[in-house]
Amino acid sequence: MRIGVVMPCYKVGEKILGVLRQMPPEVERIYVVDDACPEGSGNLPEKFKCDARIVVITHATNKGVGGAVISGYIAALSDGMNIVVKIDGDGQMDPTHLWNFVQPIVDGRADYTKGNRFFELESLQKMPTVRLIGNAFLSLVNKLTSGYWDVMDPTNGYTAIHAKVLKRIPLNKLANRYFFESDMLFRLGTLRATVLDIPMYAHYADENSSLKITRVLLDFPGKYLNRFFKRIFYNYFLRDFNAGTVQLVCGMSLVIFGGIWGISHWIASASLKVAATTGTVMLAVVPILLGGQLLIAALNFDIANTPKRCMHNLFD
Repeated sequence: MRIGVVMPCYKVGEKILGVLRQMPPEVERIYVVDDACPEGSGNLPEKFKCDARIVVITHATNKGVGGAVISGYIAALSDGMNIVVKIDGDGQMDPTHLWNFVQPIVDGRADYTKGNRFFELESLQKMPTVRLIGNAFLSLVNKLTSGYWDVMDPTNGYTAIHAKVLKRIPLNKLANRYFFESDMLFRLGTLRATVLDIPMYAHYADENSSLKITRVLLDFPGKYLNRFFKRIFYNYFLRDFNAGTVQLVCGMSLVIFGGIWGISHWIASASLKVAATTGTVMLAVVPILLGGQLLIAALNFDIANTPKRCMHNLFD
């Protein structure tokens, strides 16, 4: 297996040199992507000549973390790498743990592995409170959006992917900025690829996150809704028609019917000042209750339908 590492860099300073010095010898190529960094992060590896495996990719304009990773992915695929690992250059991710992410892919147990900082309580105690709350909420939303109900910490950028799966992902359609990791999970879900969480620690020092809460609140909800409806359409109507499809359609139909019936007759009763009959009330309540039960059953089906079969063995 030829292993390549993609390292997006933006305002990481000399932290990148410490990360590069710890890079395991199994790594064949290191793609340092200078995303129009004002500090010239991409110049540091060449200046100090710290590793002959380094290939520097420089962006003339800032494309965001997603755009930087995509450039690295394209270069790695062009060079024939079999597994591509993504590690940030700010020192939060320990390169010596790289094999923990690669081994499940080599063993055929996963197509994509990603870090999970929520596994160890000690790691959670070190995480800033705002990041902890934000990541916990995004994890819940991402489970619903991607269909990977056993995956936590969706914004974690320590990842590894098999090249055969990476080739099937439309890189030109991926989000270029901080929604990139969540968008990757959505794309992997459409391929039914297997994703595996890898417990890890994150090192927090004096680095500043460029991801702002206001940006998340304004930008992420619409993108999550878009991916959610696309996933439901792809997995339950376009590519497959199963028990979850029947439960979803029947449940939504009953809830909508009961809601419209109840609201329309409530308005009519209020305008005429005449109490609705028991039969009228039951015709609104019973469909809503039955529809709600069917929607819960559809949710249970979706959770049980989380991809488990490794797909890279099936791709050419």
